[in-house]
Amino acid sequence: MTTESTPTNLRFLIIGAGMSGILSAIKLREAGIDNFAIYEKADRLGGTWRENEYAGVACDVPSHLYSYSFSPNPEWTHRFSPGAEIQAYFEEVARGYGVDSLIQYGKEITRCEYRDGRWRIEMTDGSSDEGDFVIAATGVLHHPAYPDIEGLESFGGTTFHSARWNHDESLKGKRVGLIGTGSTAIQIVSALIDEVGELSVFQRTPQWVLPVENTAYSEDEKAEFRKNPAAMREIRDEIARQFVDGFANILGDVKSPLLELIHTTCEANLNDNVRDPELKEKLRPDYRAACKRLIMSEDFYDAIQKPNAKVVVEGIERIEESGVRTSDGQLHELDVLILATGFRVDRFMRPMEVVGRGGKTLEDAWDNGPIAYLAISIPDFPNLFMLNGPNGPVGNFSLIDVAELQFSYIMQLVDRVRSGSCKELSVSQDAMDRFDEERKKAAKTTIWASGCKSWYLDADGVPAAWPWTFDRFRQEMEGPRLEDYEVK
Repeated sequence: MTTESTPTNLRFLIIGAGMSGILSAIKLREAGIDNFAIYEKADRLGGTWRENEYAGVACDVPSHLYSYSFSPNPEWTHRFSPGAEIQAYFEEVARGYGVDSLIQYGKEITRCEYRDGRWRIEMTDGSSDEGDFVIAATGVLHHPAYPDIEGLESFGGTTFHSARWNHDESLKGKRVGLIGTGSTAIQIVSALIDEVGELSVFQRTPQWVLPVENTAYSEDEKAEFRKNPAAMREIRDEIARQFVDGFANILGDVKSPLLELIHTTCEANLNDNVRDPELKEKLRPDYRAACKRLIMSEDFYDAIQKPNAKVVVEGIERIEESGVRTSDGQLHELDVLILATGFRVDRFMRPMEVVGRGGKTLEDAWDNGPIAYLAISIPDFPNLFMLNGPNGPVGNFSLIDVAELQFSYIMQLVDRVRSGSCKELSVSQDAMDRFDEERKKAAKTTIWASGCKSWYLDADGVPAAWPWTFDRFRQEMEGPRLEDYEVK
């Protein structure tokens, strides 16, 4: 490979070797482009599935949908597969398409600057590179969020974040505290309850839980998938349509009857499966189902009712050497404290310093919060495109689908440069402002704005996610509106 380029031999710098980075490399090669580099800060690929190895980790999107459309997997063991299987899937796809050998590991990028018509990057090990395009496949869930709780450092036992799981620490028979009640915490509860001595779940906000069955695929079914790949594609298409029509397309309409049905189903799940009236009310949210990311579980309510489980709703006053002191004065003595407190979802490419045209920094561009046109492009950052960037579709559906649609869109912009018709493209400020104004207006009628706090909300309390239907997103991705771009 070479750093030199011509309009027909442009160089691409891919940042990140998670799901989107692997996709980018495969699709560039498919387009006849081999002049690219993949830089990964960690020592192996996988992104969020590399980072998250906590007990019970699994995807809440059906496995056949959470797969590349061009690489179905007949070996999924369950409808919702565990994290280790997903990590293995990405490793296998990367090997199969010859991408794994191209990834440069231990290459954390500190600076990315557009100068003299090209992007120049610098890395922590002192190395550098330059290219014509940057594909930011940095993901969202990779900067752990740590709670601001007095005395956290003073705990005398073992403390770790769910995304930094301590595999050397045996939890068997121990008194374990779990801070958080999101999807990660719910999976951890189910996985640990029969191993630990006591499990205290410190709940700030209860969650609605949608009952699902995580059916195992039989050997006969997997054999049929191997013999008939078209059957997997049919399943993928069917699940995708169900997700879009039954969920993704209705999130923008808080009055949707289907959202009411989801709420009723979650309410019945709680009422029918939690026996103790006091615990039932502790676990009952005061907001609409799907206002937060919807939790899916077949066994959480069973797990949390085990004799060694305890839900603590009193606020945490401070952490002490021997445990957690709550606002009622009680000390909950613990051996291990697990922080299932999520991620800093506003980071995206940061903390790397990104400098665009005329010295404009990403920090300047995102002074009021991260935004991107169609979750892809930012004004004054030419030839830099994000996959699953700010304001894109997030939620209980496949981000692989989102990334595939976005990359197809990006390649249509790239082809303008490859053809020699221009040298650089970035969304215009006018188009960005118009998109953001329309997005914020539409966000007011989404289920996420119906009265809860969640990681979907920005600093002003406005849902930052794609507020329209997923069908509209697909339509937008069919082809760029070149009038929305500043083309030079």
